[in-house]
Amino acid sequence: MNKPKAALYCRLSEEDRNKECETDDSRSIQNQKAMLTQYAVREGWDIYGVYSDDDYTGADRKRPAFNQLLNDAEARRFDIILCKTQSRFTREMELVEKYIHGLFPLWGIRFVSIVDNADTANRGNKKSRQINGLVNEWYLEDMSDNIRDVLTSRRKNGFHIGSFALYGYKKDPEKKGHLIIDAEAAAVVREVFTLFSKGYGKTAIARILNDRAIPNPTEYKRLSGMRYKQPNGKTGTLWKYSAISDMLKNEMYIGNMVQGKYGSVSYKTKTNHSRPRNEWIVVKGTHEPIIDMTLWEKVQATLSEKTKPFGSGTVGVFAGIARCAACGYTLRSSQNRGRRYLSCPNRYIAKDACTGAFISADRLEQTVLHAIRTFNEKYLDREMLLENAQLRDESDTEKTRLRADADRYEKKIRENESVLQKLYLDRVNGIVREEDFLLLSHNFAEEKSRFEKLAAGSKEALEHLEAATAVRDFDAEIETRLNVSKLDRETVLRLIDHISVGRRIAGTRNVPITICWNF
Repeated sequence: MNKPKAALYCRLSEEDRNKECETDDSRSIQNQKAMLTQYAVREGWDIYGVYSDDDYTGADRKRPAFNQLLNDAEARRFDIILCKTQSRFTREMELVEKYIHGLFPLWGIRFVSIVDNADTANRGNKKSRQINGLVNEWYLEDMSDNIRDVLTSRRKNGFHIGSFALYGYKKDPEKKGHLIIDAEAAAVVREVFTLFSKGYGKTAIARILNDRAIPNPTEYKRLSGMRYKQPNGKTGTLWKYSAISDMLKNEMYIGNMVQGKYGSVSYKTKTNHSRPRNEWIVVKGTHEPIIDMTLWEKVQATLSEKTKPFGSGTVGVFAGIARCAACGYTLRSSQNRGRRYLSCPNRYIAKDACTGAFISADRLEQTVLHAIRTFNEKYLDREMLLENAQLRDESDTEKTRLRADADRYEKKIRENESVLQKLYLDRVNGIVREEDFLLLSHNFAEEKSRFEKLAAGSKEALEHLEAATAVRDFDAEIETRLNVSKLDRETVLRLIDHISVGRRIAGTRNVPITICWNF
């Protein structure tokens, strides 16, 4: 009889101080491997392999060994997954249910964790596994809140929080959270501000720096052995308009610590979103300035005067929409003899940086208008539009009911979560007996699950109804707004994701244009 094959999974989330070099496993990882190996041998299991993630949290879904483990489990390359604790595998309740209680049984994979006695072969301890998952979920949320509070406090006290120092500065090796001037990079920053104050444009400054082979901030950090973000695209090592523009507006260069520009929506995701300026954390005078106030104020006044009515140097209706087909960069505007043109800024920053797109704003607008009218005539059904408009009022009442139902169910879910958390604390403090805790937590968990299904059903019905209504409203909007002689910004954003503009075909007046619609 063949022995079961076990995959051992280890994880450490804290920075290890016992590594001799970066490629060594941490001491804790070694201890986990030894424990799991001994357990597998004692149970008579063959060891298929060891999957190890060092310096990753239990909420990180991008753990390389973790994802390889899941792929191999789905391929049925082993029979058992063995961990020290369930939380080493994941701290997220969602993943506990998805894999340990969902997919692993379908794949014929047994999950075992030693310390907390989780074993999917034992049907009797499913509830304890779910409670462990719930406790781990609370731990993640509390830890996230605590970390966020600590970081916010440090930011408000003027400490630099981040992996990368701003170009022109470097981290002070003698004082954590403090920035000191990087003389070589700071000289470039001063030159940029000085050139702009003398009338040079942002693209012209970028060209000057590139012609002198001065590395851009990312390339400079790479060459200096500093931490940096990997650039994208073939112009990733060159200075660009955007880099100059961002530098000229950055208060960090006058000694003010500016942080909190971006933040994550939830502890479950690392995706960051920009925050409004009034939510930024700004502390004045935290480090030595590179730019003196006289030069700073002169540059800010010049920037204010040069602000164009169509915004940020791009033509109004196509701002952020028109892109270069060669390099994907957003086209910017220029004006000559009263006419506006769109061109790729990368065609100017250095020789051979980009072949460069170029087109007049009027021509692009007429091309887009023609494409919209063609779509309108080909696909819109006038009778259907009228019928959809009549159905709108009826759907609004149903939407209101579904939203109220979903809100009511969500409230019930929160109430059950609160009771479960209090129940767990009562169990820990000895107020509730183990058998009472298991019975009560099971009942509340079942009720919570029922309300979750009801809430999901209401939300799904609402989404379908809103999607259908959105289509009807969208068609009606096209009917009433698109047969116009001139485009407006709202219409462009509603209909178009982006427009790709190529270089004029040699010997002709044709400019390749591709419109990517929002539908």
